Amino acid sequence: MNKQICGVLPPIPTPFDANGNVSQEHLRANLKRWVEAGLHGFVVLGSNGEYVMLNEKEKICVWETARAAIPQDRLFIAGTGADSTHETIELTKHAAQLGADAALIVTPHYYRGQMTATAWLHHYRAVADASPIPILIYNVPVYTTVEIDAGTVIELAQHENIVGMKDSSANFAKMGEIIRFAPAHFSVLVGTGAAIFPALSIGAKGVVPALGNIAPRECVAIYNAFHTAQTEQARYMQQLSEARNLQLRMIRPNAAITAKWGVPGLKAALDEVGYYGGSPRAPLMPLNDSERTKLREILREAELVA
Repeated sequence: MNKQICGVLPPIPTPFDANGNVSQEHLRANLKRWVEAGLHGFVVLGSNGEYVMLNEKEKICVWETARAAIPQDRLFIAGTGADSTHETIELTKHAAQLGADAALIVTPHYYRGQMTATAWLHHYRAVADASPIPILIYNVPVYTTVEIDAGTVIELAQHENIVGMKDSSANFAKMGEIIRFAPAHFSVLVGTGAAIFPALSIGAKGVVPALGNIAPRECVAIYNAFHTAQTEQARYMQQLSEARNLQLRMIRPNAAITAKWGVPGLKAALDEVGYYGGSPRAPLMPLNDSERTKLREILREAELVA
Protein backbone atom coordinates (compact mmCIF):
# COMPACT_ATOMS: atom_id res chain seq x y z
CA MET A 1 0.00 0.00 0.00
CA ASN A 2 1.30 3.45 -0.91
CA LYS A 3 2.10 5.78 1.96
CA GLN A 4 0.09 8.94 2.36
CA ILE A 5 2.05 11.94 1.09
CA CYS A 6 1.86 14.44 3.94
CA GLY A 7 3.83 16.06 6.71
CA VAL A 8 7.09 17.99 6.86
CA LEU A 9 9.39 16.63 4.14
CA PRO A 10 12.51 18.79 3.76
CA PRO A 11 14.46 18.77 0.51
CA ILE A 12 17.78 17.68 1.95
CA PRO A 13 21.09 19.03 0.62
CA THR A 14 23.72 16.69 -0.80
CA PRO A 15 26.93 16.89 1.24
CA PHE A 16 30.28 16.85 -0.57
CA ASP A 17 33.75 16.25 0.84
CA ALA A 18 36.79 18.46 0.38
CA ASN A 19 37.40 16.95 -3.06
CA GLY A 20 33.87 17.63 -4.27
CA ASN A 21 32.70 14.02 -4.04
CA VAL A 22 29.43 12.92 -2.46
CA SER A 23 30.03 12.37 1.25
CA GLN A 24 27.96 9.37 2.28
CA GLU A 25 29.28 9.69 5.82
CA HIS A 26 27.91 13.20 6.27
CA LEU A 27 24.66 12.31 4.56
CA ARG A 28 24.10 9.42 6.97
CA ALA A 29 24.97 11.62 9.96
CA ASN A 30 22.62 14.39 8.88
CA LEU A 31 19.77 11.98 8.21
CA LYS A 32 20.21 10.40 11.64
CA ARG A 33 19.74 13.78 13.32
CA TRP A 34 16.83 14.76 11.06
CA VAL A 35 15.05 11.48 11.78
CA GLU A 36 15.49 12.06 15.52
CA ALA A 37 13.94 15.52 15.08
CA GLY A 38 10.66 13.91 14.08
CA LEU A 39 10.49 14.83 10.40
CA HIS A 40 7.88 12.86 8.48
CA GLY A 41 10.12 12.13 5.52
CA PHE A 42 12.63 13.53 3.07
CA VAL A 43 12.93 14.70 -0.51
CA VAL A 44 16.26 13.39 -1.77
CA LEU A 45 17.72 15.18 -4.81
CA GLY A 46 15.35 18.07 -5.14
CA SER A 47 16.62 21.52 -6.02
CA ASN A 48 18.33 21.88 -2.64
CA GLY A 49 19.95 18.50 -3.25
CA GLU A 50 21.72 20.01 -6.29
CA TYR A 51 20.33 17.26 -8.51
CA VAL A 52 21.35 19.14 -11.66
CA MET A 53 24.98 18.92 -10.50
CA LEU A 54 25.04 15.13 -10.09
CA ASN A 55 25.53 12.45 -12.69
CA GLU A 56 23.45 9.26 -12.70
CA LYS A 57 26.01 7.24 -10.74
CA GLU A 58 26.14 9.89 -8.01
CA LYS A 59 22.35 10.10 -7.86
CA ILE A 60 22.10 6.36 -7.35
CA CYS A 61 24.75 6.55 -4.63
CA VAL A 62 22.83 9.26 -2.79
CA TRP A 63 19.55 7.34 -3.03
CA GLU A 64 21.17 4.13 -1.77
CA THR A 65 22.68 5.90 1.22
CA ALA A 66 19.44 7.74 1.98
CA ARG A 67 17.33 4.60 1.76
CA ALA A 68 19.55 2.83 4.27
CA ALA A 69 19.33 5.76 6.68
CA ILE A 70 15.63 6.59 6.38
CA PRO A 71 13.35 4.38 8.50
CA GLN A 72 10.58 2.58 6.67
CA ASP A 73 7.93 4.54 8.57
CA ARG A 74 9.19 7.81 7.06
CA LEU A 75 8.66 8.95 3.49
CA PHE A 76 11.52 8.73 1.03
CA ILE A 77 10.73 10.84 -2.03
CA ALA A 78 13.35 10.79 -4.77
CA GLY A 79 13.82 13.68 -7.18
CA THR A 80 14.00 11.92 -10.54
CA GLY A 81 12.95 14.62 -12.99
CA ALA A 82 14.83 15.44 -16.18
CA ASP A 83 14.05 17.33 -19.38
CA SER A 84 13.81 14.06 -21.26
CA THR A 85 10.79 11.85 -20.66
CA HIS A 86 12.92 8.79 -21.39
CA GLU A 87 15.59 9.78 -18.84
CA THR A 88 12.95 10.66 -16.24
CA ILE A 89 11.41 7.20 -16.59
CA GLU A 90 14.78 5.49 -16.28
CA LEU A 91 15.76 7.49 -13.20
CA THR A 92 12.36 6.90 -11.62
CA LYS A 93 12.68 3.16 -12.14
CA HIS A 94 16.15 3.25 -10.55
CA ALA A 95 14.80 5.12 -7.54
CA ALA A 96 11.93 2.65 -7.21
CA GLN A 97 14.34 -0.30 -7.28
CA LEU A 98 16.30 1.35 -4.47
CA GLY A 99 13.21 1.65 -2.30
CA ALA A 100 11.89 5.17 -2.87
CA ASP A 101 8.25 5.59 -1.84
CA ALA A 102 7.50 8.19 -4.51
CA ALA A 103 9.23 10.29 -7.15
CA LEU A 104 9.26 14.07 -7.49
CA ILE A 105 9.25 15.07 -11.16
CA VAL A 106 10.28 18.61 -12.02
CA THR A 107 8.57 20.28 -14.97
CA PRO A 108 10.68 19.88 -18.15
CA HIS A 109 11.74 23.37 -19.11
CA TYR A 110 14.88 23.60 -21.28
CA TYR A 111 12.90 23.99 -24.51
CA ARG A 112 10.71 26.56 -22.84
CA GLY A 113 8.75 27.62 -25.91
CA GLN A 114 7.58 24.05 -26.51
CA MET A 115 6.62 23.34 -22.90
CA THR A 116 2.88 23.63 -23.36
CA ALA A 117 0.08 22.00 -21.40
CA THR A 118 -0.07 19.31 -24.08
CA ALA A 119 3.64 18.54 -23.69
CA TRP A 120 3.38 18.34 -19.90
CA LEU A 121 0.28 16.16 -20.04
CA HIS A 122 2.10 13.72 -22.30
CA HIS A 123 5.28 13.81 -20.20
CA TYR A 124 3.71 13.23 -16.80
CA ARG A 125 1.27 10.60 -18.00
CA ALA A 126 4.05 8.69 -19.74
CA VAL A 127 6.16 8.75 -16.58
CA ALA A 128 3.20 7.80 -14.39
CA ASP A 129 2.28 4.90 -16.67
CA ALA A 130 5.83 3.55 -16.56
CA SER A 131 6.67 4.26 -12.93
CA PRO A 132 6.48 1.47 -10.34
CA ILE A 133 5.95 4.12 -7.64
CA PRO A 134 3.61 7.13 -7.35
CA ILE A 135 4.85 10.42 -8.76
CA LEU A 136 4.45 14.05 -7.77
CA ILE A 137 4.58 17.09 -10.01
CA TYR A 138 7.27 19.61 -9.06
CA ASN A 139 6.58 23.24 -9.93
CA VAL A 140 9.53 25.53 -9.21
CA PRO A 141 9.39 28.51 -11.60
CA VAL A 142 12.19 30.40 -9.86
CA TYR A 143 14.62 27.84 -11.36
CA THR A 144 12.77 26.48 -14.39
CA THR A 145 11.28 29.83 -15.54
CA VAL A 146 8.11 27.97 -16.51
CA GLU A 147 4.98 27.38 -14.48
CA ILE A 148 2.47 24.61 -14.93
CA ASP A 149 -1.09 25.95 -14.71
CA ALA A 150 -3.79 24.78 -12.30
CA GLY A 151 -5.99 23.30 -15.02
CA THR A 152 -3.21 21.04 -16.27
CA VAL A 153 -2.39 19.91 -12.73
CA ILE A 154 -6.06 19.13 -12.05
CA GLU A 155 -6.23 17.12 -15.27
CA LEU A 156 -3.06 15.20 -14.39
CA ALA A 157 -4.37 14.57 -10.87
CA GLN A 158 -7.01 12.26 -12.36
CA HIS A 159 -4.24 9.74 -13.12
CA GLU A 160 -4.15 7.17 -10.34
CA ASN A 161 -0.33 7.20 -10.18
CA ILE A 162 0.03 11.00 -10.03
CA VAL A 163 -0.61 11.54 -6.35
CA GLY A 164 0.53 15.05 -5.55
CA MET A 165 2.41 18.22 -6.30
CA LYS A 166 5.14 20.25 -4.70
CA ASP A 167 4.44 23.88 -5.52
CA SER A 168 7.23 26.35 -4.83
CA SER A 169 5.51 29.28 -6.53
CA ALA A 170 3.72 30.45 -3.36
CA ASN A 171 0.70 31.18 -5.57
CA PHE A 172 -2.08 30.56 -3.07
CA ALA A 173 -4.89 31.27 -5.52
CA LYS A 174 -3.61 28.54 -7.82
CA MET A 175 -2.93 26.22 -4.91
CA GLY A 176 -6.46 26.71 -3.64
CA GLU A 177 -7.93 25.97 -7.05
CA ILE A 178 -5.98 22.71 -7.26
CA ILE A 179 -6.96 21.70 -3.73
CA ARG A 180 -10.61 22.36 -4.52
CA PHE A 181 -10.86 20.55 -7.84
CA ALA A 182 -8.26 17.76 -7.69
CA PRO A 183 -9.28 14.38 -6.21
CA ALA A 184 -9.33 14.27 -2.41
CA HIS A 185 -6.32 11.91 -2.25
CA PHE A 186 -4.14 14.33 -4.27
CA SER A 187 -1.53 15.89 -1.96
CA VAL A 188 -0.59 19.52 -2.48
CA LEU A 189 2.68 20.35 -0.73
CA VAL A 190 3.87 23.92 -0.31
CA GLY A 191 7.53 24.46 -1.08
CA THR A 192 8.51 27.09 1.47
CA GLY A 193 8.85 27.13 5.23
CA ALA A 194 7.45 30.67 5.33
CA ALA A 195 4.02 29.41 4.31
CA ILE A 196 3.44 26.22 6.33
CA PHE A 197 0.52 27.60 8.35
CA PRO A 198 -1.35 29.43 5.57
CA ALA A 199 -0.90 26.50 3.18
CA LEU A 200 -2.26 24.01 5.71
CA SER A 201 -5.13 26.40 6.39
CA ILE A 202 -6.36 26.18 2.79
CA GLY A 203 -5.97 22.41 2.60
CA ALA A 204 -2.34 21.61 1.71
CA LYS A 205 -1.31 18.25 3.12
CA GLY A 206 2.31 19.06 3.84
CA VAL A 207 5.37 21.15 3.24
CA VAL A 208 8.75 20.63 1.56
CA PRO A 209 10.76 23.39 3.23
CA ALA A 210 14.47 24.07 3.01
CA LEU A 211 13.89 25.55 6.47
CA GLY A 212 13.17 22.02 7.70
CA ASN A 213 16.86 21.18 7.36
CA ILE A 214 17.98 23.74 9.93
CA ALA A 215 14.81 24.06 12.03
CA PRO A 216 13.22 20.62 11.76
CA ARG A 217 11.58 20.56 15.18
CA GLU A 218 10.07 23.99 14.69
CA CYS A 219 8.59 23.05 11.30
CA VAL A 220 7.19 19.82 12.71
CA ALA A 221 5.77 21.75 15.68
CA ILE A 222 3.87 24.08 13.35
CA TYR A 223 2.47 21.13 11.40
CA ASN A 224 1.53 19.13 14.50
CA ALA A 225 0.00 22.10 16.32
CA PHE A 226 -2.15 22.90 13.31
CA HIS A 227 -3.50 19.36 13.08
CA THR A 228 -4.04 19.11 16.84
CA ALA A 229 -6.05 22.33 16.70
CA GLN A 230 -8.04 20.99 13.75
CA THR A 231 -8.86 17.81 15.67
CA GLU A 232 -9.84 19.73 18.76
CA GLN A 233 -11.91 22.15 16.72
CA ALA A 234 -13.71 19.27 15.02
CA ARG A 235 -14.38 17.70 18.41
CA TYR A 236 -15.59 21.03 19.75
CA MET A 237 -17.90 21.58 16.78
CA GLN A 238 -19.30 18.08 17.19
CA GLN A 239 -19.93 18.70 20.87
CA LEU A 240 -21.47 22.07 20.07
CA SER A 241 -23.79 20.46 17.54
CA GLU A 242 -24.77 17.76 20.04
CA ALA A 243 -25.50 20.37 22.69
CA ARG A 244 -27.62 22.40 20.26
CA ASN A 245 -29.64 19.39 19.17
CA LEU A 246 -30.12 18.24 22.76
CA GLN A 247 -31.25 21.70 23.82
CA LEU A 248 -33.79 21.80 20.98
CA ARG A 249 -35.13 18.39 22.03
CA MET A 250 -35.69 19.65 25.58
CA ILE A 251 -37.81 22.66 24.61
CA ARG A 252 -41.17 20.86 24.50
CA PRO A 253 -40.65 18.75 27.65
CA ASN A 254 -39.60 21.87 29.53
CA ALA A 255 -42.68 23.72 28.41
CA ALA A 256 -44.87 20.74 29.36
CA ILE A 257 -43.69 20.62 32.98
CA THR A 258 -43.58 24.38 33.50
CA ALA A 259 -45.80 26.69 31.47
CA LYS A 260 -48.33 24.10 30.22
CA TRP A 261 -49.09 21.67 33.07
CA GLY A 262 -46.88 22.90 35.89
CA VAL A 263 -46.44 20.74 39.00
CA PRO A 264 -49.05 18.15 37.91
CA GLY A 265 -47.20 17.80 34.62
CA LEU A 266 -43.85 17.52 36.39
CA LYS A 267 -45.13 14.77 38.68
CA ALA A 268 -46.72 12.89 35.81
CA ALA A 269 -43.47 13.16 33.84
CA LEU A 270 -41.54 11.77 36.81
CA ASP A 271 -43.81 8.74 36.79
CA GLU A 272 -43.32 8.30 33.04
CA VAL A 273 -39.52 8.36 33.17
CA GLY A 274 -39.26 5.96 36.11
CA TYR A 275 -39.15 8.16 39.21
CA TYR A 276 -41.95 8.56 41.74
CA GLY A 277 -44.14 11.53 41.02
CA GLY A 278 -47.55 10.68 42.37
CA SER A 279 -50.41 13.14 42.67
CA PRO A 280 -50.12 16.82 43.40
CA ARG A 281 -51.80 18.11 46.60
CA ALA A 282 -55.29 19.57 46.18
CA PRO A 283 -56.49 21.85 44.87
CA LEU A 284 -53.99 20.99 42.13
CA MET A 285 -55.41 18.28 39.93
CA PRO A 286 -53.45 15.40 38.31
CA LEU A 287 -53.34 15.18 34.54
CA ASN A 288 -56.29 13.42 32.95
CA ASP A 289 -55.84 10.51 30.54
CA SER A 290 -55.79 12.71 27.45
CA GLU A 291 -53.19 15.00 28.97
CA ARG A 292 -51.09 12.02 30.08
CA THR A 293 -51.17 10.68 26.51
CA LYS A 294 -50.02 14.04 25.12
CA LEU A 295 -47.27 14.27 27.76
CA ARG A 296 -46.11 10.77 26.91
CA GLU A 297 -45.87 11.73 23.23
CA ILE A 298 -43.80 14.80 24.13
CA LEU A 299 -41.42 12.73 26.26
CA ARG A 300 -41.10 10.10 23.55
CA GLU A 301 -40.35 12.72 20.91
CA ALA A 302 -37.64 14.10 23.20
CA GLU A 303 -36.23 10.57 23.57
CA LEU A 304 -36.79 10.63 27.33
CA VAL A 305 -38.96 7.50 27.19
CA ALA A 306 -39.03 4.63 24.74
